[in-house]
Amino acid sequence: MSSSRTVHVLSVLFLCAVTFQASSEAESWLRIGYWYSGSEFPISEINSALYTHLICAFADVNASSFEISLSSSNQQRFSTFTNTVKLKNPSITTLLSTGGDQNSATIQSMLTNASSRNPFIQSSIAMARLYGFHGLDLSWSTIETSSDADNLGQLFHEWRLAAKSEANNSTLPELFLTAAVQASPDLNYGSYPVDRMRSNLDWVHVNAYSYHTPSTQNFTAAPSALYDPHNTYINTDYYIKAWIGKGLEANKLVLGLPFFGFAWKLQNPDNDKIGALATGPAGGADDGSISYRDIKNSVQQNGAQVVYNGTYVTNYCSFGSTWIGYDDVEVVQNKVSYAREKGLLGYYVWQISHDDQDWTLARAAAEQVDNDKDERWKLIVIILSVIATGVVLGVTIYLRRKRIFKSTGRTLTKPSQSKVNDKEAAGPFHGDAPDLQVYRFSDIEAATDKFSYENKLGQGGYGPVYKGILPDDQEIAVKKLSKASTQGFEEFKNEVTLTARLQHVNLVRLLGFCIERGEQMLVGYIPPEYVKGVYSTKSDVYSFGVLLLQIISGKKTHHFYGENQDLKLLEYAFELWKEGKGMEFMDDSLDDTCSPCKLMRCMQIALLCVQEHACDRPSILEFSSMLRNENISLTIPKRPAFSKAKDEEEVNECKPLEIISVNDATITEMVAR
Repeated sequence: MSSSRTVHVLSVLFLCAVTFQASSEAESWLRIGYWYSGSEFPISEINSALYTHLICAFADVNASSFEISLSSSNQQRFSTFTNTVKLKNPSITTLLSTGGDQNSATIQSMLTNASSRNPFIQSSIAMARLYGFHGLDLSWSTIETSSDADNLGQLFHEWRLAAKSEANNSTLPELFLTAAVQASPDLNYGSYPVDRMRSNLDWVHVNAYSYHTPSTQNFTAAPSALYDPHNTYINTDYYIKAWIGKGLEANKLVLGLPFFGFAWKLQNPDNDKIGALATGPAGGADDGSISYRDIKNSVQQNGAQVVYNGTYVTNYCSFGSTWIGYDDVEVVQNKVSYAREKGLLGYYVWQISHDDQDWTLARAAAEQVDNDKDERWKLIVIILSVIATGVVLGVTIYLRRKRIFKSTGRTLTKPSQSKVNDKEAAGPFHGDAPDLQVYRFSDIEAATDKFSYENKLGQGGYGPVYKGILPDDQEIAVKKLSKASTQGFEEFKNEVTLTARLQHVNLVRLLGFCIERGEQMLVGYIPPEYVKGVYSTKSDVYSFGVLLLQIISGKKTHHFYGENQDLKLLEYAFELWKEGKGMEFMDDSLDDTCSPCKLMRCMQIALLCVQEHACDRPSILEFSSMLRNENISLTIPKRPAFSKAKDEEEVNECKPLEIISVNDATITEMVAR
């Protein structure tokens, strides 16, 4: 297989791997549903294929022994729950939940001391293992005293220690531990133990709904996700940010989706808008709650008009004197998109039996995950495709030129180099220095600022070594043989030919040489960190950042830009980005007016890749993650390497890089000799 075809095949395989990784990411997002035994919904009818995790709720807590227990009616159903739901989805993960309103007082009493917490912990782990559950969930949010929060944190800590110990003493994986919590981390009697939750729970189910329900004091026909007990407009975003602000990472939060709504009796049937006064709950449960299944049936039977309110992200409809606010397909999809946008771990449903017989809401939520993934990857795939195509074309052209020049005995040279110099220099090295470039003295002199003292890297017995930048922004090190050196031309020729043949990850690559004007100089390519004599695995990241900036701008690196036409491409990109004018940098053919933030994100990532200090650049894995996940926060880039200007905050450099050696090989240092 030819080299060009090999590169093409590798590029295709790379893109296939990226696409596969995108699909895997969507699968890793949690789609959780609670099955409530009190609903009497048959477990065998659950469409478990629409979920990644199912939670069986609720196991009881014995009021005297504080051990987990099951009623006779639940024992059979709970014991077969995992095996039953695996029939439709063999990869489903199941958790056993304990708590619920009926166990509230008992759980509060259980939390008070270690002697009562221990039987709860041990019996819950034992029951989870006995019935094949993969984890445990605590659904309890009735915190009434400040000590309740502290005791709850202690329970989570002891629960995790016990789960680890049990797993270590068996061949089974450690159980997942989760908890359902109120919408706000701050309660009337204290705050949730966020630190203990972060360190001991795998994730947290946020009850981001039912902020306000009808009461005897204040009846308002408002969507369930709009009001707090004081009837103040506070939404889901407020509470999610509050949890994150308290220190619970976004990727440990699972957003609640209510598959139900609330019905109110209108005070004035002619006023059926959001905020209309009501006299109390209408139908459904005592609190006015009614399942989506029943709401959908009522809408179809009564022919009511459903109105979607984008401001409050809810649907509502009215039947004469009855007003209902609830979530429908559009609402669920918007909430799923919100959760993905904020970088949350997934969503959970209370409860799956509230869905209609066609599983409309569960399907809508699952499909939205895939839709969001496709949109996010569209630009990334385009960019990667352009990169892959560019690599294929570039390598193909290079290989063709290489074959042509090799057949004629000529060496590849820069277009700006002198023809006379090529002929003069190539003779002594004919056939012994493959693929080396022959540089003009004037080019080297300009690159090193006339061999200035500021660009001097070191001095040895054979002459000084200088750093420099070529017109195409390539960083180089120039070893300039001293005229007083005892090394003659034959020795210099041997060094050139020998170094040219050496290929090693830790060796500085020889680009070429210059023997014009009686000089003997080697030109050892270097990334910015080589200037300090240090090798980094992030050297290629710098080159990739330059390539990405060229792709999104359609501009060349060796031209000058800006108002005064005095900025190289990297510094020009940084100045526009810093001034908030990044879109002026973009190639018109890549202009995405619908979502310019994606192009701006690519620009910021590219600028991070070309930072002067390698420790400021992302690794290849971090770079990939930044492109794949728009929710990852990006560092503010400093000026690119080799910029003329310097910012005040850039005076302090990072810590020295760790010098890396592969296979215990030695490191080639940039030291003159």
